[in-house]
Amino acid sequence: MYPISNKGSSYWNSNSPASDGEYWGANDESSVPGWDQLDTDMNIADYFASLYGFEPSGERSNPPFATRVALSHSGTGCEAVRDGLVDIGNSSGPITAELDISEEQRDENYVDHVVGRDGQPVFVSQAIYDAGVDQLTGDQIRGIYQGDITNWSEVGGPDQEIFVVGRAEGSGTDTSFRLNMLGDADAPMDVDTRLGQNQQVQQVLQDNDNAIGYMALAFSGSGIQAIAIDFEGTVFQPDPDAENTIFDSEYPLNRDLHMYTRINEETPDGTDMREAAFLNMFLTEFGQQVFVEDVNYITLPTSDIEAERAKLPDQA
Repeated sequence: MYPISNKGSSYWNSNSPASDGEYWGANDESSVPGWDQLDTDMNIADYFASLYGFEPSGERSNPPFATRVALSHSGTGCEAVRDGLVDIGNSSGPITAELDISEEQRDENYVDHVVGRDGQPVFVSQAIYDAGVDQLTGDQIRGIYQGDITNWSEVGGPDQEIFVVGRAEGSGTDTSFRLNMLGDADAPMDVDTRLGQNQQVQQVLQDNDNAIGYMALAFSGSGIQAIAIDFEGTVFQPDPDAENTIFDSEYPLNRDLHMYTRINEETPDGTDMREAAFLNMFLTEFGQQVFVEDVNYITLPTSDIEAERAKLPDQA
């Protein structure tokens, strides 16, 4: 979630003018995606804020109100919005699992704004991939993370111990992986190390020649490889041009990316005008392309975007 919201916050706070052409608007040399649907001469934050009744400043780097995004686990984001410490709690895992609450409690206390999806991949070290482990079955991955498979030779690789990397408990990436791969958000896992951030998983897989790990696709890089996964005869590839891909809605590790707001006495509908103005920016063709797809996440279909917009308060 962090790459999406952080990039959105950066663009918002820049309040770039419509003549910019690179971050917002259009000029003789370029225009941003979806600009033909926006049709405004206002600065970026001015435009989206004005839809919800805020006075535009007309000044670069001076939005009608500023935004700030902090990097943390999904569990921390959910706890912070629960406790009123933040306006929006970002999470790559469902709040029901992160806070151990029921769906009824979720619906009574929070509004779940989905702004994109992540086809959560599984990665191996480059040396393991080069040795022939470019595809595993779902059962094999479960076996590795449950301690039943401990050597790469058991899955067609070299005679080498498997270094199993997990995310820290409380991260949405970990919650989603255990929920979707192991069947329970609290399922035990036999891992050699747990790491707090996607970037740390990336580094460990780059530094070791025998590792396996899971993280958001946005954090893939050199020295590691996303593998294909066979789920009950259907092979999902990390290649977006393949017949079945990890970007498909049918991919079992596909997960929603959430931005939660809190229902309380001051905001009985759960989302105030400031929150709505910021959230609405992501729910446009421009926002989906620039903040979601361009950082390697999966955009929402039009029907889902319309359903998410319906959760926002009426525009001014």
